[in-house]
Amino acid sequence: MSSVIAIPKTAPFSAEDVDLLNRVVGPASPVQRAWLAGFLAGVEAVAGSAGVLTAGAEFAEAGVAQAQPAAPARPAEPLTIVFASESGNSEKLAGDLAKNARKLGFKPNVVDMADLELSTLASAKKLVVIAATWGEGEPPGRATRVYNELMGEGAPRLDGVEFGVLALGDTAYAEFCAVGKKLDERLAALGGKRVVDRVDCDLDFAEPAGKWIDGALKTLAPADAGRGRVIEVDFATKPAAAPNTDIVEAEIIEHVNLNSSRSDKETVHLALAFDGPAPAYQPGDSLDLYPENDPAYVDDLLKAAGLSDDAALRAELIASRDVTTLSAKTVETYANATDHFYVKKLIADGEVKDWIAGRQLIDLLTTFPIALDADKLRSLTRPLAPRAYSIASSRAEVGDEAHLLISAVRYRAFGRDRKGVASNYVAERLKKGGRVRVKLKPNKHFGLPAADKDIIMVGPGTGVAPFRAFVQERRATGATGKSWLFFGDRQFTHDFLYQLDWQDALKDGGLTRMDVAFSRDRPDKIYVQHKIWERRRDLIEWLEKGAHFYVCGDAKSMAKDVRAMLVKAYADVKAVTPEAAEQAVATLEREKRYLTDVY
Repeated sequence: MSSVIAIPKTAPFSAEDVDLLNRVVGPASPVQRAWLAGFLAGVEAVAGSAGVLTAGAEFAEAGVAQAQPAAPARPAEPLTIVFASESGNSEKLAGDLAKNARKLGFKPNVVDMADLELSTLASAKKLVVIAATWGEGEPPGRATRVYNELMGEGAPRLDGVEFGVLALGDTAYAEFCAVGKKLDERLAALGGKRVVDRVDCDLDFAEPAGKWIDGALKTLAPADAGRGRVIEVDFATKPAAAPNTDIVEAEIIEHVNLNSSRSDKETVHLALAFDGPAPAYQPGDSLDLYPENDPAYVDDLLKAAGLSDDAALRAELIASRDVTTLSAKTVETYANATDHFYVKKLIADGEVKDWIAGRQLIDLLTTFPIALDADKLRSLTRPLAPRAYSIASSRAEVGDEAHLLISAVRYRAFGRDRKGVASNYVAERLKKGGRVRVKLKPNKHFGLPAADKDIIMVGPGTGVAPFRAFVQERRATGATGKSWLFFGDRQFTHDFLYQLDWQDALKDGGLTRMDVAFSRDRPDKIYVQHKIWERRRDLIEWLEKGAHFYVCGDAKSMAKDVRAMLVKAYADVKAVTPEAAEQAVATLEREKRYLTDVY
């Protein structure tokens, strides 16, 4: 049990301050005192102060007994935290882990996998990896290069490295948490010692991730954590105040379909106004939009479950539950809840993965019908998550507004018309004068460079949204760097999104040049990557002079095709091998001059 100490009356404080300090320091634990001592020492070190009278001298002068340390304090325990993040969740959890680790006597080093030098892992005695899975089992775009290197033959041995992996994913995808699983296996195969079992988190990751972090730190902490150990305090820089990311309501002041009436697409320009100042967004940031489900779909779902008369459940399902996603986990839950013979057979035969592809929850209930109660139906759903949309405006030009560009997703599959939840909530049920809930989602990895740097932007379809913000910002701030936009869609006449905006920007210099590709206007379809090839000499010249290259839009095909075409362009223009051209593009990525925001 620690002895109670008291600040002597001779201390250079007023009587009231001495009383206040004694109320804090007197009952403090050894760990809390150690932290305070480290904090004050750091303050003095940064300030360059010298000759400060120590507390020990004051205590001796006052005749107060002092507890003597049994041994000198030892340095904080190093902890390497690597995150692989696409939407920012893994990065936030890495920050939370680092904050908690400092309290336990660790010295955390947080590293984005995109910036990781693999050779440093071998010297990391304790390692935590927090990794998201993107799309169909792929690593986040920025982390792809390092991830592939880690999986390759040249990866370093990790003998003696204690590690744990936290995996983030989405059960709506067949390859749930695949990247985290593969990293966990790979670290062990390289000789690492798994001391914390992996946990795979779904979209509602906050609680399980928090528990995992607490458990991991307790496991990784030395046996004598908090005793005689320096508490790590970072005095290097004062972090900038984080922008407000609370959910806010916005009024819809513009709701305009940018496609013509003859187009088979509907792309909505949504302008939002706020009761107070707009969220402090920057070009490249997104807004999370909180949708509601299609009431007609919910009615069909309730009918299939035999619950059409449950008004309270209907309201809940419309407002707050994900009623469309169908995953292998959902099928298993349905089988356990209903004991349905054919559903259990589907699982036993290993056919679930193929069967659920392209289907939704309502297909499960109509194909294998059985009466459900409200709790059983609710158990097949999960919380309705917001959808992120790139902000298509700059506050420097539009003031306290925020603009979004949203394409309504509609298709037919397995004999049923399908609709994207959020996009059709916006397109069909939101109207001018209505209100919608949104939340700022910062993206510090997709921002503009210095004002004198040139930028090349590739954004077909709604991928052009952040580049409208880029052009507005650079025009409003008088940036001197040149800007080049590659845009594509189906038809020039019907699908040229923000056409007048781009024409005005070309006239006033906000946009230096623009190339377009409309795939349905000619027999041989042409896309943005083909325009990149046509303009390859100018494009490579821009990059050689320091331009930054941005890609936004479809991750599954477009982003991969654009990168592959840029590699091909380098090889042709510079007359180098494909391997050398690949290294040239990889260098752009390492230098953070090749940036993507894909979905």
